[in-house]
This record gives sequence, structure tokens and C-alpha cells, in this order.
Amino acid sequence: MWTRQYRKSPLRHLVIPCIAAASLAYFGYHGITGNLGLTSKAEYEQRLAGLEAELDALTTARARLKTRTAALSDGSLQRDVIDEQARLSLGLANANELILLHKESERAATLDDLLQRMN
Repeated sequence: MWTRQYRKSPLRHLVIPCIAAASLAYFGYHGITGNLGLTSKAEYEQRLAGLEAELDALTTARARLKTRTAALSDGSLQRDVIDEQARLSLGLANANELILLHKESERAATLDDLLQRMN
């Protein structure tokens, strides 16, 4: 029986380090530029700042609307004022009513003046 011996390649010592370096490069690249990487953090922070500004605007608008609706409750206004505000908001009128049109900014100012007088 003969035993055949092969000479070992000098490159065999480079196989595992090359695989390790390739996987390290792959995961390192995606760790920096991937969806959850370091560069996307700035994008998320910028989006977060925009959403927080939108939330502040919506909170202010909600508080303003809450104040306006609280002024229209039964205990705070007379029935004719509630009827007038409902007609202004809905744009409805009876056949025997006279309608005077004015600018939107004047209407808002009138409503705000009315709310100021009530409080």
C-alpha cells in the first residue's frame, strides 16, 4: 500500500483571515450606511424635528378649537349667538334672511372678538 502525500499549499493560511476580513467589511459597511446605520441617524433626527414641529402646530390648533367649542356650550352663550355661529360655520340660511358677505379674516376677527368679550 502506497501513501501519497500532498504538499500543503502556502495559501491555506490565508483562507480564514480572508473570509473574516470580507465578513467584517460587509457588516461594517452596512453598520454605517444601512437603514439603521450611523448615517441614517441624522435623517431620523431631521424627520423627528419636522414631526415635532407639526405636533406643536396641531396642538396649538386643537387648543384654539377647544376654546372655540367651549364658548359654544349651552351655559356660556345665548341661544341666538349659538344659532348665528352655527349658520356662519355651516353656511346655511333661511329663505327670509339677508346674507352679508365679508372677508374670511374679518369673520375670524369677529368670532375672536366675540370670544374675548365672553371671557
